[in-house]
Amino acid sequence: MALAAGTFHSSCSGPLSSMDNKNPMDLNKIDITAGPLTPETIWKLGRVGEAQLSPDKKTLAFTITYTDIAEDKSYADIYTLPVSGGSPKRLTDTRENEYQIGWTNDGLRITYLAAKQDNAQLWSINLDGKDPKQITNIDGGIDAYRFSPDEQRLVVVKRVKLDQTVNDIYPDLPKANARIETDLMYRHWNDWADFSYNHVFYVNLKDMKQQGEPVDIMEGERFHSPLMPFGGIEQINWTPDSKQIAYTCKKLTGKASAFSTNSDIYLYDIEKGSTKNLTEFNKGYDINPAFTANGSHMLWQSMEHDGYESDKNRLMMLDMASGAVTDLSVNTENDVMAFAPDADGKTIWVISDEHAKDAIFSIDIESKAYSRLTNDVCDYTSVADAGDVLIASRMSMKAPSEIYSIDKKTGEARNISNVNTAALAKVEMGDIEERWVKTTDGKEMLVWVLYPPQFDKTKKYPALLYCQGGPQSTVSQFWSTRWNLELMAANGYIVVAPNRRGLPGFGREWCEQISGDYGGQNMKDYLAAIDNVAAEPFVDENRLGAVGASYGGFSVYWLAGHHEKRFKAFIAHCGIFNFDQMNATTEEMFFVNWDMKGNFYEKNNAAAMKSYSQSPHLFVNNWDTPIMVIHGEKDFRIPYTQGMGAFNTAVMKDIPAQFLYYPEECHWVQRPQNSILWHREFYKWLDKWLK
Repeated sequence: MALAAGTFHSSCSGPLSSMDNKNPMDLNKIDITAGPLTPETIWKLGRVGEAQLSPDKKTLAFTITYTDIAEDKSYADIYTLPVSGGSPKRLTDTRENEYQIGWTNDGLRITYLAAKQDNAQLWSINLDGKDPKQITNIDGGIDAYRFSPDEQRLVVVKRVKLDQTVNDIYPDLPKANARIETDLMYRHWNDWADFSYNHVFYVNLKDMKQQGEPVDIMEGERFHSPLMPFGGIEQINWTPDSKQIAYTCKKLTGKASAFSTNSDIYLYDIEKGSTKNLTEFNKGYDINPAFTANGSHMLWQSMEHDGYESDKNRLMMLDMASGAVTDLSVNTENDVMAFAPDADGKTIWVISDEHAKDAIFSIDIESKAYSRLTNDVCDYTSVADAGDVLIASRMSMKAPSEIYSIDKKTGEARNISNVNTAALAKVEMGDIEERWVKTTDGKEMLVWVLYPPQFDKTKKYPALLYCQGGPQSTVSQFWSTRWNLELMAANGYIVVAPNRRGLPGFGREWCEQISGDYGGQNMKDYLAAIDNVAAEPFVDENRLGAVGASYGGFSVYWLAGHHEKRFKAFIAHCGIFNFDQMNATTEEMFFVNWDMKGNFYEKNNAAAMKSYSQSPHLFVNNWDTPIMVIHGEKDFRIPYTQGMGAFNTAVMKDIPAQFLYYPEECHWVQRPQNSILWHREFYKWLDKWLK
């Protein structure tokens, strides 16, 4: 992150490393083998968690996660680091995971969650790593926490069981194993509903110790806060006076919830025991409340349209006294992906995608002026104000996340964590080109082209078209343990990664064109990109492959029926094969309803019928190219039967095919050994047909 085609040996065939049951303290001393990037190397690198600033803004606390491949487990520990830079200092060294770290107001202790005896509680520890103390003792454990500004109370998130199982209904049948469902949303992403709900509680504290039982501010409500399945403590916040709690919640259930994205910000008054909806006027997503230092205004992220999960993510401001609402992001078409107020109270730092790079911008609260600060080729994933500098997490196609210090005036970035710098110095990586390609309708499209290490332009290489998922998810400078484009290049392939129609960062028209047109212009964009690069003298146009996951997996299935002999191999991971079946079996109905412009049975809906006419299964008579299908059984967004349908069809048509099926994985492959297996089979398949 190669050798010439024909002599290259895949980097994915080496043995698993073993830590020989060493203490996790040794995990950051794993030797990285010099040479091209390998999946084993990816999993050996440290994964840096988001940094949390001390109250005086001089010290960072963060986690580093290391993986024991032989154990198939990862371990996270807490580290500190001066904002000015230096060597990270380790505070914890356990076989548990420490996570969701924070600081006490006096800056003398770090707080964190740790699951001991399968029960996560809140702990604190000295800055020398000594004197760990348990703060909470809450039945069933907690999932998230946030201290009130005065540290007299604590918000916690825990599960509350409100629904009956079949064993509750029929206690005389304790061994019965079944579900009784009468409405939608009985499963979500990768979990079946477990008859419980995320609820927000507050706990009284004295001397950093829980006092009494937690109080449920959502008592009896069959809703989730934070939102399932990806919401965290960022969706809950205290007002600066420590008297009220703002939380994100979608107060809908069943079919209504499945078809809607209408979440709101609710404000709970502890003294009055009352709850007020602050964003009832907006019908799309409202999430992640935060308050100005004096409590006069609330900031939050918001989407306007109900049912559109990829709508523009705006930064909004509410005057708590007058109720006036201001769109601070009115002067940009970019999504606000994260935000942090500056210490001056006049500026908001935000992360937005622009031209396939997630950069840091500033928004002036008064003028709403929107200005780009950073211009490096990377993705920033978090940002915080640290006085003279910003502290941000940054990754790229060449490196996983590290913590950077950013000059507020120049945007100059400096790596201060350097967790993986020495290890990556041993890894041989190729070049990345930012290429602009003309589309069939005369537009300019950014295409990332990645070259193998030791690239020789006098030789010919096989090439891979990378098809992005989402569908409205940019091909930015991301680092992945699975869809790692540098690793594809390290295996001797030129990688073509287009920011086709339907991706953010290039204006709303470009992003939104894809809805209702899955088999249209964005497919022409794919072919324009691969045709452009395949015309180069160093690319063998007879050895082209196409790979992708999710919407990218659908893209592969669609291209298999329309590619006109361009490709010699396909790999589709968790892709949509049959639109009708997808519509009838997915969980978040708003996703397919918006993108397909309706349901498959709406025969009088011309827009919907156009969408469903583009289903890949309708074009299998044109399939003639070897295809590998990958799917996880716990993928409920795109059920695994979609993958089975594609694989079975290929076999019935006597097309060389392979099905890689994971009974315990979901839309992603998350376990280390499963991930390494994924890579080995991925490149074995490509090498077989393209080398």
